[in-house]
Amino acid sequence: MKKRQTDVPIPAPTLEQLEAELKKEQYKRNYGRVLRSTIFSLLVVAAAAVLIAVLLLPVLQINGTSMTETLYDGDIVVAVSTKNFSTGDVIAFYYNNSILVKRVIAAAGDWVDIDEEGNVYVNGEQLSEPYISEKAFGDCNINLPYQVPDGKCFVMGDHRATSIDSRNTAVGCISDSVVVGRIVLRVWPMETMGLIN
Repeated sequence: MKKRQTDVPIPAPTLEQLEAELKKEQYKRNYGRVLRSTIFSLLVVAAAAVLIAVLLLPVLQINGTSMTETLYDGDIVVAVSTKNFSTGDVIAFYYNNSILVKRVIAAAGDWVDIDEEGNVYVNGEQLSEPYISEKAFGDCNINLPYQVPDGKCFVMGDHRATSIDSRNTAVGCISDSVVVGRIVLRVWPMETMGLIN
């Protein structure tokens, strides 16, 4: 027969031990609360940033050379979502599941004409175009002079020799409904960061 061992009483925890255990539990609870609050705040900020970037300030990367000397292939720009733009503004718009960037030349109802040297006339007045370095007639298959239809605008790239734009029926005039926004700022590369004129 086995001898029965006597149960040794477990001593009650001291006040210091109880306080230390209470502090540990409070720390765990506070840590969990702060962690949840931080994650929630970060998610809200990220969602707000995405909404702003998509709806108010789209960020776009330039592909191609149709806007040189103003914008170059690889530049990253910020647009302001607006349907209010005027002649001379650089806008981005949807075209065949991609986004093109061109300059507004004329508004609805205006008459556009281009001579063989590439000089552009709107309503009989030659445009002053300090943003282009080389004039060209370009790829034009519309009948000139050309009247811009209602609800549309006539756009051209700044690199007139290579740009396919409203001079060609493949792109044509741009409706307000397809405009992403007006390009206002180049943010990359850093050395050329600045406002777009």
